[in-house]
Amino acid sequence: MVFGFVNKDNMALLTDLYELTMAQVYFKEGLNKTAIFDFYTRPVSKRSFFINAGLEQLLYYLENIHFTDESLNYLRSTGLFEEEFLNYLKDFRFTGNIYAIDEGDILFPNEPIVQVEAPLIEAQIIETFLINTLQHPILVATKAMRCFIVAKGTVLVDFGLRRAHGTDAGMKAARSSFIGGFAGTSNVLAGKVYGIPIFGTMAHSFILAHKDEEKAFEAFAKQYPENTIFLVDTFDTVEGVKKAIKVAKKLGLKRFKGIRIDSGNLLELTKEARKILDENGFKEAKIIVSGGINEYKIKELLDNGAPIDGWGVGTELVVSADVPYLDCAYKLVEYDKEPVMKFSKGKVTLPFKKQVYRFYENGIFKKDIVCKYDEQMEGGKPLLKKYMENGKTIKKLPSLKEIQEKAIENIKSLPEEFKDITKTVHYIPEVSEVIQKTVEELKKEYLKKG
Repeated sequence: MVFGFVNKDNMALLTDLYELTMAQVYFKEGLNKTAIFDFYTRPVSKRSFFINAGLEQLLYYLENIHFTDESLNYLRSTGLFEEEFLNYLKDFRFTGNIYAIDEGDILFPNEPIVQVEAPLIEAQIIETFLINTLQHPILVATKAMRCFIVAKGTVLVDFGLRRAHGTDAGMKAARSSFIGGFAGTSNVLAGKVYGIPIFGTMAHSFILAHKDEEKAFEAFAKQYPENTIFLVDTFDTVEGVKKAIKVAKKLGLKRFKGIRIDSGNLLELTKEARKILDENGFKEAKIIVSGGINEYKIKELLDNGAPIDGWGVGTELVVSADVPYLDCAYKLVEYDKEPVMKFSKGKVTLPFKKQVYRFYENGIFKKDIVCKYDEQMEGGKPLLKKYMENGKTIKKLPSLKEIQEKAIENIKSLPEEFKDITKTVHYIPEVSEVIQKTVEELKKEYLKKG
């Protein structure tokens, strides 16, 4: 498991200071009964749904979190923590339960994605890492799926490692984009760690280093005759296509994999390239494009008849450029078997340990209902599953390929209006009468206390 520069011996310190200072106060006050925290998203513009991703990394963290002597010595050096609390941290392990929606499932705002049931101190300490670990994968998997929806069966590849915000983000983006329907990644380490197919062509520097386009093409094709994709836009794109064909014929390549265009008017250039390739007997050669690609450009190009077979999607994918952060939250909803909620303007929470039921009509998504965990909603499919018990993962985790297949299948069940990337459907799930009644009771109690 890769976490950038964070390993399992110092993961516990990858947190916000207030998680630990609050935990020390809880410890001194003996405030450590069972707490329930919800992780969920709020409504976001430009997104009608999200795809869940990142759960496997979270479970790994929860099973391995601990404070080493080195970590404790650092905390001691800050002067903020008493020895008794540091002794508690010395034996700290996560012992709680985790309920979560499957990776690859569709998510909507205001419904729990992950639900933590643990002693209050444990549930508090893991907050920062949980949010950090889940929000980026969800954003990238969703961005990738939006590309997949409009790609019309053409191939999508993650080209974003060099533009990702650090090593950890690059790894998460490769995994999450695969969940969202991508065929593979340029990230070699992700290929090794996650078993994702790896793809690559050549760079403009390769052409420039040879000082001659034909020589560069020939050198590459001799080395990789079955896997040659010529980068044709270093100087003149149309001439580059012609030179690629010339080299293919010279080397006796009856077929070569294709060409890549990284700049210019992609609609005009791909149509011209397709014409030249076909006229010269290379009808099977693929046209790949890259350079500032996102779901909006994919849709525009394909809707206008661009003969594009594949896409290298980089920066816009790995930073989720049009929605670069997830408006999400991790909130206490129950403590010591009593419901709690906050009434902050625009950030009201829902009390109780919960379940989410999803309803379909003729195989198409109809609605979600958020209810108390022990409520039964006839005809609905419960989404939250118990993944961890007493700090140990109890559910067999699916392969990445299985998660991808699940995500693609789930998208088929969405109404078309949710899949229209030019619009935003602000769907909010229904809330059960039991929760609604409790909300009103807590509101009266809250107002009474003033």
